[in-house]
Amino acid sequence: MQTVDVIIPVYKPGPEFTMLIDELEKQAYRPQKIIIINTEKRYLAENVAAQDVIKKYDNIEVHHIKKSEFDHGESRNLGVSFSNADFFLMITQDAVPRDCNLISNLVAALQDEKVAAAYARQYPKYDCNLAERYSRKFNYPTEAQRKTIKDLPRLGIKTFFCSNVCAMYRRDVFDNIGGFLHKAIFNEDMVYAGNAMYQGYAICYVPEAGVIHSHNYTCMQQFHRNFDLGVSQTDHPEIFSGIRSESEGKRMVRDTIRHFHRIGKFYLVPHYIAMCGCRYIGYKLGRHYKSLPKKLVVACSMNKSYWK
Repeated sequence: MQTVDVIIPVYKPGPEFTMLIDELEKQAYRPQKIIIINTEKRYLAENVAAQDVIKKYDNIEVHHIKKSEFDHGESRNLGVSFSNADFFLMITQDAVPRDCNLISNLVAALQDEKVAAAYARQYPKYDCNLAERYSRKFNYPTEAQRKTIKDLPRLGIKTFFCSNVCAMYRRDVFDNIGGFLHKAIFNEDMVYAGNAMYQGYAICYVPEAGVIHSHNYTCMQQFHRNFDLGVSQTDHPEIFSGIRSESEGKRMVRDTIRHFHRIGKFYLVPHYIAMCGCRYIGYKLGRHYKSLPKKLVVACSMNKSYWK
């Protein structure tokens, strides 16, 4: 039986973290180890509920790093270095498995040796706003997908879509490719997917594997997030050069507005358009960050420590 480890980057964990651990331990395909890469020891130590759930199980190990050491790519590589499993599952601290078959369904997709990674469907939380709820439906459909570089003309930027909110990786392919980026502002999952595809591997979307995960971002949070997205695409022309993502964004905006109209919530459109404007401006500034003053770049970025 192939072994699976789970790797969770953690920073100031909230209530979803304890739910996540409990649900992982209930999986039909139980993980060999749960490896926690925790940023700043004191925050985890102060969280009684988190400490209790960690002590509750015998297959959890915790490794602490400083905030200045955290990196979206390298901190995940660190987690992988503590694993000797055949497959490893990357999952964020606020994503909760929808049922006990999450791991089983992702493992099934990785039985094909040419599949580098398989990612799960994301379902909205109960308090998710309508725009974000619809974006989950747009980005995570009911149909499974097996994507290769041959799909680039048809799918465009979505060819490389893969989310470390919940994605499982083959360790042998991971080592062959060289792991995640050693310095990443954001988007380490899509860059990995692109590298894998250019080397002949596939990425699978597995809708049967589900996690509950969503955010109600403000306009400024969307701006900062999309600025970092633009930076990551500019810094990796080997993956993203010549591939436009705006057309996919326009399609989502159009479909969301139609959805609001269809359900009688057209009054939500002005705020949604303002939100999309912040996303677009942030993304375009990120794509051209090299021509901006350093202070402005840091002010626009969500991941400010990246620039130190």
